[in-house]
Amino acid sequence: MKILFVSLGCDKNLVDSEVMLGLLGRAGYQFTDDESEADIIVVNTCCFIGDAKEESINTLLEMAKQKETGRCKVLIAAGCLAQRYKREVLEEIPEVDGILGTASCDKITEVVEQTLKGKKSEEFESLDRQRLEMQERVVTTGGHYAYLKIAEGCDKHCTYCVIPSVRGRYRSVPLDELIKEAEQLSEGGVRELILVAQETTLYGVDLYGKKMLPELLKKLAGISGIHWIRLLYCYPEEITDELIEVVKKEEKICHYMDIPIQHASDRILKRMGRKTDRQEITKRICRLREEIPDIAIRTTMITGFPGETAQDMDELLDFVDEMEFDRLGVFPYSQEEDTPAAVMDGQVSEEEKNERRDQVMKLQQEIAFAHGEDMVGRVLEAFIEGKVADESAYVGRTYMDAPGVDGYIFVNTDLELVSGMFVRVKVTGAVDYDLIGELIDEDEFTE
Repeated sequence: MKILFVSLGCDKNLVDSEVMLGLLGRAGYQFTDDESEADIIVVNTCCFIGDAKEESINTLLEMAKQKETGRCKVLIAAGCLAQRYKREVLEEIPEVDGILGTASCDKITEVVEQTLKGKKSEEFESLDRQRLEMQERVVTTGGHYAYLKIAEGCDKHCTYCVIPSVRGRYRSVPLDELIKEAEQLSEGGVRELILVAQETTLYGVDLYGKKMLPELLKKLAGISGIHWIRLLYCYPEEITDELIEVVKKEEKICHYMDIPIQHASDRILKRMGRKTDRQEITKRICRLREEIPDIAIRTTMITGFPGETAQDMDELLDFVDEMEFDRLGVFPYSQEEDTPAAVMDGQVSEEEKNERRDQVMKLQQEIAFAHGEDMVGRVLEAFIEGKVADESAYVGRTYMDAPGVDGYIFVNTDLELVSGMFVRVKVTGAVDYDLIGELIDEDEFTE
């Protein structure tokens, strides 16, 4: 029996997909990327914002057609949309044979087996359930980098966010389990570990009574085979001097930090339920840059939040201009049902949300392009991800670039490089959000 697995949404969802793939593989199932050859199709869905919900629904509907045109006997919905809209999915898409929630990944084999017997199957464990014993995953990112999910759920309860209702409270994975998982990933060829959670900076508070991210990072840095460690989703108010010191001192930790800020107007931050203000955010960023001058900071912003005025927007633009973030993404506010923000007064039109997003991105584009030009002449380490077709060039990433969201560096060389290799590159140019470089020290690159 062949299974097609479609994973939508964030990198945390991808880890769940890889765990389910591991379970199914050990149960004897084979995998295919051709939907017409699949006997079983599993869609791991997302519902964080409106666009993600639409993509998940459309994917389920598209895969449902394979029951008529392909070999598909069973269609299964998993993940956040399945958790949040269980009844609606089953009623509106009757082709769905099995459904399982976000805390039930370990039940995927049972759901597949039940549905193959012609039985409808539903698995929804408690959202407060601790992760079961670590399962070996099927890494789907090419094998040379992998995400390490260090916690599940969230306790922040931002007024626009559905995560606590679909993922439950914040639950850290025990430190020894994470080290074991990281060692397995390293043994499988993973060179870059990317730490993810809804919020990485609070890791360990629920289990150990204190923030344990610095301790976890030090232990991960001791694993042979791991060359880079990257941090995502660090809330600004939770970034401690201890964390900054570890990032500064441990050579394997990339001088890169993803810090979701969302806005710069104190009034809007308060309406969002955020636990910080512009002054504190600015202080943390300045502290990071003071201690780690070459740190690359990525952030995300939301435009068009209920009640956002022209003055709030001016504050946001002023802040982006002042901070000159290395990487920045902007999302128009998504009005999600059953969230406090959905019923707030001052809802902004879709047209205005998008116009304001474009304003921020235009400003950030100017900043990013200037930063790119400033990189010319620098020597950087690059992580090779593949070859450019029909050219003597390779695609790589620097420490400043997380996969899937940031830019690339294109490395010109006549030498044969291999994916997963680290090389030293001199930056010779910049095009839009990407860099161009030439290989140097060609006899000393790291395999």
